Amino acid sequence: MFRLRHLSLDTLREHVIVIHEHAVKAGNLGFNPLDRAVVMGTDSAGQRREITGVLNFCLDDLIGADEIGLSDQAFRDIELPEGAAVEATLAVAPRSVERVRTKLDGVRLDRAAFNAILSDVVQHRYSRVELAMFVLACALKRLDLDELCDYTQAMISTGESLDFGGAIVADKHSIGGIPGNRTTMIVVPIIASLGVLIPKTSSRAITSPAGTADTMGAIANVELSPKRMKEIVGRIGGCIGWGGALRLAPADDILITVERPMEIDTEAQMVASILAKKKSVGATHVVIDIPVGPTAKVRSQTAAQHLSGLFHSIADRVGLRVEVLITLALGPIGRGIGPRLEALDVRAVLGGDSAKLSDLREKSLYLAARLLEMTRTVSPNGGYRAAQQALDSGAALRKFNEIIALQGARDLPPEAPYKCEIPSRSDGRIRDIDCLEIARVAKRAGAPANLSAGVLLRKTVGEVTASGETLFEIHAASSAQLEFARQYATSHPEMFRYGF
Repeated sequence: MFRLRHLSLDTLREHVIVIHEHAVKAGNLGFNPLDRAVVMGTDSAGQRREITGVLNFCLDDLIGADEIGLSDQAFRDIELPEGAAVEATLAVAPRSVERVRTKLDGVRLDRAAFNAILSDVVQHRYSRVELAMFVLACALKRLDLDELCDYTQAMISTGESLDFGGAIVADKHSIGGIPGNRTTMIVVPIIASLGVLIPKTSSRAITSPAGTADTMGAIANVELSPKRMKEIVGRIGGCIGWGGALRLAPADDILITVERPMEIDTEAQMVASILAKKKSVGATHVVIDIPVGPTAKVRSQTAAQHLSGLFHSIADRVGLRVEVLITLALGPIGRGIGPRLEALDVRAVLGGDSAKLSDLREKSLYLAARLLEMTRTVSPNGGYRAAQQALDSGAALRKFNEIIALQGARDLPPEAPYKCEIPSRSDGRIRDIDCLEIARVAKRAGAPANLSAGVLLRKTVGEVTASGETLFEIHAASSAQLEFARQYATSHPEMFRYGF
Protein backbone atom coordinates (compact mmCIF):
# COMPACT_ATOMS: atom_id res chain seq x y z
CA MET A 1 0.00 0.00 0.00
CA PHE A 2 1.24 3.49 -0.88
CA ARG A 3 0.28 7.09 -0.17
CA LEU A 4 -0.88 9.18 -3.14
CA ARG A 5 1.26 12.18 -4.05
CA HIS A 6 0.36 14.95 -6.49
CA LEU A 7 3.31 15.92 -8.67
CA SER A 8 2.72 19.21 -10.48
CA LEU A 9 4.08 17.96 -13.80
CA ASP A 10 2.52 19.03 -17.10
CA THR A 11 2.85 15.92 -19.27
CA LEU A 12 0.59 17.08 -22.12
CA ARG A 13 -2.32 14.97 -20.90
CA GLU A 14 -0.32 11.78 -20.56
CA HIS A 15 -0.82 9.80 -17.35
CA VAL A 16 2.62 9.51 -15.75
CA ILE A 17 3.15 7.46 -12.58
CA VAL A 18 6.30 7.90 -10.48
CA ILE A 19 7.52 5.34 -7.95
CA HIS A 20 10.79 5.28 -6.01
CA GLU A 21 13.24 2.58 -7.09
CA HIS A 22 13.75 1.63 -3.43
CA ALA A 23 10.06 0.74 -3.16
CA VAL A 24 10.43 -1.60 -6.13
CA LYS A 25 13.53 -3.30 -4.77
CA ALA A 26 12.34 -3.54 -1.16
CA GLY A 27 8.91 -4.79 -2.18
CA ASN A 28 10.22 -7.19 -4.80
CA LEU A 29 7.89 -5.55 -7.30
CA GLY A 30 8.36 -6.62 -10.92
CA PHE A 31 8.25 -3.09 -12.29
CA ASN A 32 10.51 -1.52 -14.89
CA PRO A 33 10.65 2.06 -16.16
CA LEU A 34 8.12 2.77 -18.94
CA ASP A 35 5.98 -0.22 -17.96
CA ARG A 36 2.24 0.35 -18.12
CA ALA A 37 0.83 0.41 -14.58
CA VAL A 38 -2.53 0.92 -12.92
CA VAL A 39 -2.97 2.85 -9.66
CA MET A 40 -6.08 1.99 -7.62
CA GLY A 41 -7.82 3.41 -4.57
CA THR A 42 -11.24 3.96 -2.98
CA ASP A 43 -12.90 7.35 -2.58
CA SER A 44 -14.92 8.61 0.41
CA ALA A 45 -18.14 7.19 -1.07
CA GLY A 46 -16.62 3.73 -1.33
CA GLN A 47 -16.27 3.94 -5.12
CA ARG A 48 -13.20 2.34 -6.66
CA ARG A 49 -11.04 4.81 -8.56
CA GLU A 50 -8.16 3.97 -10.88
CA ILE A 51 -5.98 5.34 -13.64
CA THR A 52 -3.58 3.69 -16.04
CA GLY A 53 -0.30 5.34 -16.94
CA VAL A 54 3.35 5.02 -17.86
CA LEU A 55 5.69 4.15 -15.00
CA ASN A 56 8.79 6.23 -14.21
CA PHE A 57 11.38 5.56 -11.49
CA CYS A 58 12.54 8.20 -9.02
CA LEU A 59 16.19 7.96 -7.95
CA ASP A 60 16.37 10.83 -5.44
CA ASP A 61 14.11 12.36 -2.77
CA LEU A 62 11.39 13.76 -5.04
CA ILE A 63 9.02 11.20 -3.53
CA GLY A 64 9.33 8.77 -0.64
CA ALA A 65 9.55 5.00 -0.90
CA ASP A 66 6.01 4.77 0.54
CA GLU A 67 4.54 7.17 -2.04
CA ILE A 68 3.23 6.97 -5.58
CA GLY A 69 3.37 10.22 -7.49
CA LEU A 70 0.95 11.15 -10.27
CA SER A 71 1.37 13.80 -12.94
CA ASP A 72 -1.14 16.64 -12.93
CA GLN A 73 -3.54 15.07 -15.44
CA ALA A 74 -3.39 11.65 -13.79
CA PHE A 75 -4.00 13.14 -10.32
CA ARG A 76 -7.06 15.04 -11.56
CA ASP A 77 -8.46 11.96 -13.27
CA ILE A 78 -8.11 9.57 -10.34
CA GLU A 79 -10.18 11.97 -8.17
CA LEU A 80 -8.63 10.96 -4.87
CA PRO A 81 -7.11 13.32 -2.28
CA GLU A 82 -3.38 13.60 -1.76
CA GLY A 83 -2.30 11.11 0.89
CA ALA A 84 -5.03 8.60 0.00
CA ALA A 85 -4.10 4.92 0.27
CA VAL A 86 -3.48 3.40 -3.17
CA GLU A 87 -2.09 0.25 -4.72
CA ALA A 88 -0.27 -0.31 -7.99
CA THR A 89 0.16 -3.23 -10.31
CA LEU A 90 1.19 -3.84 -13.88
CA ALA A 91 -1.48 -3.23 -16.51
CA VAL A 92 -1.94 -5.00 -19.79
CA ALA A 93 -2.02 -3.02 -23.02
CA PRO A 94 -5.50 -2.05 -24.23
CA ARG A 95 -6.88 -4.65 -26.62
CA SER A 96 -7.48 -1.91 -29.16
CA VAL A 97 -3.72 -1.51 -29.65
CA GLU A 98 -3.84 -4.75 -31.61
CA ARG A 99 -6.26 -3.05 -34.01
CA VAL A 100 -3.65 -0.35 -34.59
CA ARG A 101 -1.04 -3.00 -35.40
CA THR A 102 -3.37 -4.60 -37.93
CA LYS A 103 -3.80 -1.21 -39.61
CA LEU A 104 -0.01 -0.99 -39.96
CA ASP A 105 -0.25 -4.35 -41.74
CA GLY A 106 -2.75 -2.85 -44.17
CA VAL A 107 -5.99 -4.22 -42.67
CA ARG A 108 -9.05 -1.94 -42.89
CA LEU A 109 -10.53 -0.63 -39.65
CA ASP A 110 -14.29 -0.47 -39.10
CA ARG A 111 -16.42 1.74 -36.85
CA ALA A 112 -16.12 -0.67 -33.92
CA ALA A 113 -12.33 -0.60 -34.18
CA PHE A 114 -12.21 3.19 -34.25
CA ASN A 115 -14.65 3.37 -31.34
CA ALA A 116 -12.44 1.06 -29.29
CA ILE A 117 -9.22 2.89 -30.18
CA LEU A 118 -10.53 6.39 -29.51
CA SER A 119 -12.33 5.33 -26.34
CA ASP A 120 -9.01 4.07 -24.96
CA VAL A 121 -7.27 7.23 -26.18
CA VAL A 122 -9.63 9.56 -24.29
CA GLN A 123 -9.34 7.35 -21.19
CA HIS A 124 -5.56 7.96 -21.35
CA ARG A 125 -4.84 4.24 -21.75
CA TYR A 126 -2.46 4.82 -24.66
CA SER A 127 1.18 5.67 -24.10
CA ARG A 128 2.92 8.29 -26.23
CA VAL A 129 4.45 5.49 -28.31
CA GLU A 130 1.04 3.93 -28.97
CA LEU A 131 -0.50 7.30 -29.84
CA ALA A 132 2.32 7.90 -32.32
CA MET A 133 1.81 4.40 -33.74
CA PHE A 134 -1.87 5.16 -34.39
CA VAL A 135 -1.15 8.52 -36.03
CA LEU A 136 1.50 6.96 -38.26
CA ALA A 137 -0.74 3.99 -39.10
CA CYS A 138 -3.35 6.42 -40.46
CA ALA A 139 -0.65 8.33 -42.35
CA LEU A 140 1.23 5.38 -43.84
CA LYS A 141 -1.81 3.18 -44.57
CA ARG A 142 -4.27 5.75 -45.82
CA LEU A 143 -7.87 5.49 -44.73
CA ASP A 144 -10.40 4.85 -47.49
CA LEU A 145 -13.60 6.90 -47.60
CA ASP A 146 -15.61 4.51 -45.43
CA GLU A 147 -12.81 4.31 -42.87
CA LEU A 148 -12.50 8.09 -42.77
CA CYS A 149 -16.24 8.43 -42.19
CA ASP A 150 -16.15 5.83 -39.40
CA TYR A 151 -13.12 7.56 -37.86
CA THR A 152 -14.91 10.93 -37.90
CA GLN A 153 -18.09 9.48 -36.39
CA ALA A 154 -16.08 7.73 -33.69
CA MET A 155 -14.27 10.98 -32.89
CA ILE A 156 -17.61 12.78 -32.53
CA SER A 157 -18.99 10.07 -30.23
CA THR A 158 -16.06 10.18 -27.80
CA GLY A 159 -17.01 13.60 -26.39
CA GLU A 160 -19.80 16.00 -25.64
CA SER A 161 -21.86 17.96 -28.18
CA LEU A 162 -23.60 21.35 -28.11
CA ASP A 163 -27.19 21.78 -29.28
CA PHE A 164 -28.61 25.16 -30.24
CA GLY A 165 -32.14 23.96 -30.75
CA GLY A 166 -32.32 23.85 -34.53
CA ALA A 167 -30.89 27.33 -35.13
CA ILE A 168 -28.51 28.01 -38.01
CA VAL A 169 -25.00 27.82 -36.57
CA ALA A 170 -22.05 29.04 -38.63
CA ASP A 171 -18.41 28.00 -38.37
CA LYS A 172 -15.20 28.36 -40.33
CA HIS A 173 -11.83 26.67 -40.34
CA SER A 174 -8.52 26.93 -42.12
CA ILE A 175 -6.46 23.78 -42.50
CA GLY A 176 -3.45 25.79 -41.30
CA GLY A 177 0.14 25.98 -42.40
CA ILE A 178 0.08 29.72 -43.13
CA PRO A 179 1.78 31.81 -40.41
CA GLY A 180 -0.18 34.76 -39.08
CA ASN A 181 -3.46 33.67 -40.68
CA ARG A 182 -5.70 34.88 -37.83
CA THR A 183 -8.86 35.39 -39.87
CA THR A 184 -11.01 33.56 -37.30
CA MET A 185 -10.65 36.36 -34.75
CA ILE A 186 -12.02 38.82 -37.33
CA VAL A 187 -14.63 36.61 -38.99
CA VAL A 188 -16.31 35.53 -35.72
CA PRO A 189 -17.19 39.06 -34.52
CA ILE A 190 -18.30 40.08 -38.04
CA ILE A 191 -20.69 37.11 -38.27
CA ALA A 192 -21.94 37.45 -34.68
CA SER A 193 -22.55 41.20 -35.14
CA LEU A 194 -24.92 40.34 -38.01
CA GLY A 195 -27.03 38.00 -35.89
CA VAL A 196 -25.67 34.58 -36.83
CA LEU A 197 -24.59 32.16 -34.09
CA ILE A 198 -20.91 31.22 -34.36
CA PRO A 199 -19.47 29.19 -31.43
CA LYS A 200 -15.88 28.83 -32.62
CA THR A 201 -13.54 26.25 -31.14
CA SER A 202 -9.88 26.35 -32.11
CA SER A 203 -6.77 24.29 -31.51
CA ARG A 204 -3.48 25.32 -30.07
CA ALA A 205 -0.51 25.19 -32.44
CA ILE A 206 0.38 21.79 -33.90
CA THR A 207 3.23 22.60 -36.26
CA SER A 208 2.96 26.42 -36.28
CA PRO A 209 4.19 29.28 -34.05
CA ALA A 210 0.60 29.95 -32.96
CA GLY A 211 -2.88 28.54 -33.33
CA THR A 212 -6.01 30.65 -32.97
CA ALA A 213 -6.42 29.41 -29.38
CA ASP A 214 -2.86 30.58 -28.59
CA THR A 215 -3.47 34.05 -30.03
CA MET A 216 -6.94 34.49 -28.54
CA GLY A 217 -5.60 33.08 -25.28
CA ALA A 218 -3.08 35.92 -25.13
CA ILE A 219 -5.90 38.45 -24.63
CA ALA A 220 -8.83 36.39 -23.26
CA ASN A 221 -9.64 33.22 -21.38
CA VAL A 222 -10.21 30.40 -23.89
CA GLU A 223 -10.67 27.51 -21.45
CA LEU A 224 -14.46 27.46 -21.50
CA SER A 225 -16.75 24.67 -20.38
CA PRO A 226 -19.48 23.57 -22.82
CA LYS A 227 -22.06 25.16 -20.53
CA ARG A 228 -20.21 28.48 -20.40
CA MET A 229 -19.65 28.48 -24.16
CA LYS A 230 -23.36 27.97 -24.78
CA GLU A 231 -24.21 30.77 -22.32
CA ILE A 232 -21.87 33.22 -24.07
CA VAL A 233 -23.16 32.35 -27.54
CA GLY A 234 -26.73 32.63 -26.28
CA ARG A 235 -26.05 36.15 -24.98
CA ILE A 236 -23.90 37.71 -27.70
CA GLY A 237 -23.89 35.25 -30.61
CA GLY A 238 -20.27 34.15 -30.70
CA CYS A 239 -17.15 33.10 -28.86
CA ILE A 240 -13.65 31.75 -29.53
CA GLY A 241 -12.63 28.92 -27.20
CA TRP A 242 -9.96 26.27 -26.99
CA GLY A 243 -11.36 22.90 -28.06
CA GLY A 244 -9.10 21.04 -25.63
CA ALA A 245 -10.98 22.43 -22.62
CA LEU A 246 -14.42 21.57 -23.97
CA ARG A 247 -14.37 17.77 -24.34
CA LEU A 248 -15.78 18.21 -27.84
CA ALA A 249 -14.13 15.41 -29.86
CA PRO A 250 -11.43 15.19 -27.14
CA ALA A 251 -9.46 12.40 -28.83
CA ASP A 252 -8.22 14.97 -31.32
CA ASP A 253 -6.63 17.14 -28.66
CA ILE A 254 -4.80 14.14 -27.21
CA LEU A 255 -3.52 13.03 -30.61
CA ILE A 256 -2.25 16.57 -31.23
CA THR A 257 0.25 16.07 -28.38
CA VAL A 258 2.16 13.56 -30.53
CA GLU A 259 1.53 15.26 -33.85
CA ARG A 260 3.17 18.46 -32.60
CA PRO A 261 6.66 17.06 -31.81
CA MET A 262 6.59 14.94 -34.97
CA GLU A 263 5.53 18.01 -37.01
CA ILE A 264 2.94 15.85 -38.74
CA ASP A 265 -0.66 16.66 -39.64
CA THR A 266 -2.07 13.78 -41.66
CA GLU A 267 -4.86 14.09 -44.22
CA ALA A 268 -7.09 11.68 -42.31
CA GLN A 269 -6.46 13.36 -38.98
CA MET A 270 -7.11 16.78 -40.53
CA VAL A 271 -10.45 15.90 -42.11
CA ALA A 272 -11.72 13.89 -39.15
CA SER A 273 -10.54 16.48 -36.63
CA ILE A 274 -12.06 19.49 -38.37
CA LEU A 275 -15.43 17.93 -39.17
CA ALA A 276 -15.76 16.22 -35.79
CA LYS A 277 -15.15 19.51 -34.00
CA LYS A 278 -17.67 21.33 -36.21
CA LYS A 279 -20.35 18.69 -35.70
CA SER A 280 -19.70 18.55 -31.95
CA VAL A 281 -20.04 22.31 -31.55
CA GLY A 282 -23.47 22.20 -33.18
CA ALA A 283 -22.51 23.82 -36.49
CA THR A 284 -24.84 23.50 -39.45
CA HIS A 285 -22.96 25.59 -42.06
CA VAL A 286 -19.17 25.53 -42.35
CA VAL A 287 -16.66 27.30 -44.58
CA ILE A 288 -13.30 25.53 -44.88
CA ASP A 289 -10.27 27.39 -46.18
CA ILE A 290 -7.59 25.38 -48.01
CA PRO A 291 -4.60 27.65 -48.69
CA VAL A 292 -2.53 26.51 -51.67
CA GLY A 293 1.00 27.66 -52.33
CA PRO A 294 4.61 26.59 -52.89
CA THR A 295 5.27 26.21 -49.13
CA ALA A 296 1.73 25.69 -47.80
CA LYS A 297 0.46 22.33 -46.49
CA VAL A 298 -1.28 21.86 -49.83
CA ARG A 299 0.93 22.76 -52.78
CA SER A 300 -1.14 22.08 -55.89
CA GLN A 301 -4.67 22.64 -57.15
CA THR A 302 -4.96 18.90 -57.77
CA ALA A 303 -4.19 18.09 -54.15
CA ALA A 304 -6.55 20.83 -52.97
CA GLN A 305 -9.38 19.49 -55.10
CA HIS A 306 -8.78 16.00 -53.71
CA LEU A 307 -8.91 17.30 -50.14
CA SER A 308 -12.00 19.36 -50.95
CA GLY A 309 -13.69 16.20 -52.21
CA LEU A 310 -12.91 14.40 -48.95
CA PHE A 311 -14.37 17.24 -46.88
CA HIS A 312 -17.56 17.30 -48.95
CA SER A 313 -17.97 13.50 -48.89
CA ILE A 314 -17.52 13.13 -45.13
CA ALA A 315 -19.54 16.27 -44.33
CA ASP A 316 -22.49 14.87 -46.28
CA ARG A 317 -22.33 11.65 -44.29
CA VAL A 318 -22.19 13.34 -40.88
CA GLY A 319 -24.87 15.92 -41.69
CA LEU A 320 -22.91 19.13 -42.24
CA ARG A 321 -23.29 21.66 -45.03
CA VAL A 322 -19.77 22.60 -46.11
CA GLU A 323 -18.31 25.03 -48.60
CA VAL A 324 -14.60 24.60 -49.33
CA LEU A 325 -12.64 27.64 -50.50
CA ILE A 326 -9.26 27.16 -52.16
CA THR A 327 -7.17 30.29 -51.58
CA LEU A 328 -3.76 31.39 -52.84
CA ALA A 329 -0.95 31.46 -50.25
CA LEU A 330 2.40 32.88 -51.33
CA GLY A 331 3.47 33.68 -47.78
CA PRO A 332 2.20 34.62 -44.31
CA ILE A 333 -1.07 36.51 -43.86
CA GLY A 334 -0.64 39.69 -41.83
CA ARG A 335 2.60 40.98 -40.35
CA GLY A 336 2.84 39.24 -36.98
CA ILE A 337 3.83 35.60 -36.42
CA GLY A 338 3.40 34.53 -32.79
CA PRO A 339 0.51 35.04 -30.31
CA ARG A 340 1.11 38.65 -29.18
CA LEU A 341 2.10 39.93 -32.60
CA GLU A 342 -0.88 38.24 -34.27
CA ALA A 343 -3.25 39.66 -31.63
CA LEU A 344 -1.95 43.14 -32.50
CA ASP A 345 -2.73 42.49 -36.18
CA VAL A 346 -6.29 41.41 -35.33
CA ARG A 347 -6.90 44.50 -33.22
CA ALA A 348 -5.50 46.73 -35.96
CA VAL A 349 -7.86 45.29 -38.59
CA LEU A 350 -10.89 45.44 -36.31
CA GLY A 351 -9.95 48.98 -35.27
CA GLY A 352 -9.65 50.21 -38.84
CA ASP A 353 -5.86 50.62 -38.79
CA SER A 354 -5.14 48.07 -41.51
CA ALA A 355 -3.12 50.01 -44.10
CA LYS A 356 -0.34 47.40 -43.98
CA LEU A 357 -2.70 44.49 -43.29
CA SER A 358 -4.82 44.49 -46.42
CA ASP A 359 -4.20 40.75 -46.94
CA LEU A 360 -5.56 39.84 -43.48
CA ARG A 361 -8.49 42.23 -43.83
CA GLU A 362 -9.50 41.12 -47.33
CA LYS A 363 -9.21 37.41 -46.64
CA SER A 364 -11.32 37.81 -43.49
CA LEU A 365 -13.97 39.71 -45.45
CA TYR A 366 -13.96 37.05 -48.16
CA LEU A 367 -14.50 34.20 -45.68
CA ALA A 368 -17.15 36.15 -43.75
CA ALA A 369 -18.94 36.97 -47.01
CA ARG A 370 -19.15 33.31 -48.00
CA LEU A 371 -20.55 32.35 -44.59
CA LEU A 372 -23.15 35.12 -44.71
CA GLU A 373 -24.32 34.05 -48.17
CA MET A 374 -24.16 30.36 -47.31
CA THR A 375 -26.42 30.86 -44.25
CA ARG A 376 -28.73 33.13 -46.32
CA THR A 377 -28.23 35.94 -43.85
CA VAL A 378 -27.86 38.28 -46.84
CA SER A 379 -28.94 38.13 -50.46
CA PRO A 380 -26.75 36.29 -52.98
CA ASN A 381 -23.59 38.30 -53.72
CA GLY A 382 -24.36 40.62 -50.79
CA GLY A 383 -21.99 39.04 -48.32
CA TYR A 384 -18.91 41.17 -48.93
CA ARG A 385 -20.75 44.47 -48.57
CA ALA A 386 -22.46 43.33 -45.37
CA ALA A 387 -19.18 42.08 -43.87
CA GLN A 388 -17.38 45.27 -44.92
CA GLN A 389 -20.04 47.46 -43.29
CA ALA A 390 -19.86 45.44 -40.06
CA LEU A 391 -16.10 45.92 -40.00
CA ASP A 392 -15.93 49.56 -41.07
CA SER A 393 -18.79 50.72 -38.84
CA GLY A 394 -17.08 49.37 -35.71
CA ALA A 395 -19.83 46.78 -35.09
CA ALA A 396 -17.36 43.90 -35.39
CA LEU A 397 -14.92 45.58 -32.97
CA ARG A 398 -17.69 46.14 -30.43
CA LYS A 399 -18.73 42.51 -30.74
CA PHE A 400 -15.12 41.36 -30.35
CA ASN A 401 -14.80 43.40 -27.15
CA GLU A 402 -18.04 41.86 -25.85
CA ILE A 403 -16.68 38.38 -26.55
CA ILE A 404 -13.43 39.14 -24.73
CA ALA A 405 -15.27 40.64 -21.76
CA LEU A 406 -17.59 37.63 -21.33
CA GLN A 407 -14.82 35.07 -21.81
CA GLY A 408 -12.57 36.97 -19.40
CA ALA A 409 -10.19 39.66 -20.63
CA ARG A 410 -6.44 39.34 -20.19
CA ASP A 411 -3.83 42.06 -20.48
CA LEU A 412 -1.87 41.94 -23.71
CA PRO A 413 1.53 40.36 -22.96
CA PRO A 414 4.39 42.87 -22.83
CA GLU A 415 6.65 43.39 -25.80
CA ALA A 416 9.50 40.90 -26.04
CA PRO A 417 12.66 42.32 -24.40
CA TYR A 418 15.07 40.98 -27.04
CA LYS A 419 14.89 41.88 -30.73
CA CYS A 420 17.03 41.86 -33.83
CA GLU A 421 16.53 42.81 -37.47
CA ILE A 422 17.20 40.56 -40.45
CA PRO A 423 18.18 42.55 -43.57
CA SER A 424 17.56 41.79 -47.20
CA ARG A 425 20.54 40.46 -49.14
CA SER A 426 19.37 41.84 -52.45
CA ASP A 427 17.14 44.35 -54.22
CA GLY A 428 13.86 43.35 -55.77
CA ARG A 429 10.18 42.58 -55.45
CA ILE A 430 9.29 39.79 -53.02
CA ARG A 431 7.60 37.02 -54.98
CA ASP A 432 6.93 34.62 -52.10
CA ILE A 433 7.99 33.81 -48.53
CA ASP A 434 8.65 30.28 -47.33
CA CYS A 435 5.89 29.64 -44.78
CA LEU A 436 7.60 26.64 -43.22
CA GLU A 437 10.98 28.33 -42.75
CA ILE A 438 9.69 31.65 -41.42
CA ALA A 439 7.54 29.65 -38.97
CA ARG A 440 10.65 27.79 -37.81
CA VAL A 441 12.36 31.10 -37.10
CA ALA A 442 9.41 32.16 -34.93
CA LYS A 443 9.36 28.82 -33.12
CA ARG A 444 13.09 29.03 -32.39
CA ALA A 445 12.45 32.47 -30.94
CA GLY A 446 10.08 30.82 -28.45
CA ALA A 447 6.60 31.02 -30.00
CA PRO A 448 4.00 29.93 -29.03
CA ALA A 449 5.25 28.89 -25.56
CA ASN A 450 6.36 32.48 -24.98
CA LEU A 451 3.41 34.63 -26.01
CA SER A 452 5.53 37.66 -26.90
CA ALA A 453 8.01 35.78 -29.07
CA GLY A 454 7.85 35.51 -32.83
CA VAL A 455 8.52 37.35 -36.07
CA LEU A 456 7.29 40.75 -37.24
CA LEU A 457 7.40 41.17 -41.02
CA ARG A 458 8.57 44.57 -42.21
CA LYS A 459 8.31 43.49 -45.85
CA THR A 460 5.86 41.00 -47.31
CA VAL A 461 4.80 39.42 -50.61
CA GLY A 462 4.48 41.92 -53.46
CA GLU A 463 6.56 44.63 -51.81
CA VAL A 464 9.87 45.97 -53.08
CA THR A 465 12.95 45.97 -50.89
CA ALA A 466 16.52 47.20 -51.21
CA SER A 467 19.65 45.37 -50.14
CA GLY A 468 20.27 46.02 -46.45
CA GLU A 469 16.67 47.02 -45.75
CA THR A 470 14.98 45.17 -42.88
CA LEU A 471 12.89 42.21 -44.00
CA PHE A 472 11.69 41.17 -40.55
CA GLU A 473 12.31 41.47 -36.82
CA ILE A 474 12.79 38.55 -34.45
CA HIS A 475 11.24 38.97 -30.99
CA ALA A 476 12.36 36.71 -28.12
CA ALA A 477 12.14 36.47 -24.34
CA SER A 478 15.83 35.59 -23.89
CA SER A 479 19.11 36.36 -25.58
CA ALA A 480 19.72 32.64 -26.13
CA GLN A 481 16.46 32.11 -28.02
CA LEU A 482 17.04 35.29 -30.00
CA GLU A 483 20.40 33.93 -31.09
CA PHE A 484 18.95 30.52 -32.00
CA ALA A 485 16.38 32.21 -34.23
CA ARG A 486 18.86 34.70 -35.70
CA GLN A 487 21.31 31.96 -36.65
CA TYR A 488 18.55 29.95 -38.33
CA ALA A 489 17.28 32.99 -40.22
CA THR A 490 20.69 34.07 -41.51
CA SER A 491 21.52 30.53 -42.63
CA HIS A 492 18.30 30.32 -44.69
CA PRO A 493 18.33 33.43 -46.90
CA GLU A 494 16.17 31.63 -49.48
CA MET A 495 13.12 32.17 -47.24
CA PHE A 496 12.41 35.33 -49.23
CA ARG A 497 12.32 34.80 -52.99
CA TYR A 498 12.31 37.62 -55.51
CA GLY A 499 10.76 37.99 -58.95
CA PHE A 500 7.36 38.16 -60.66
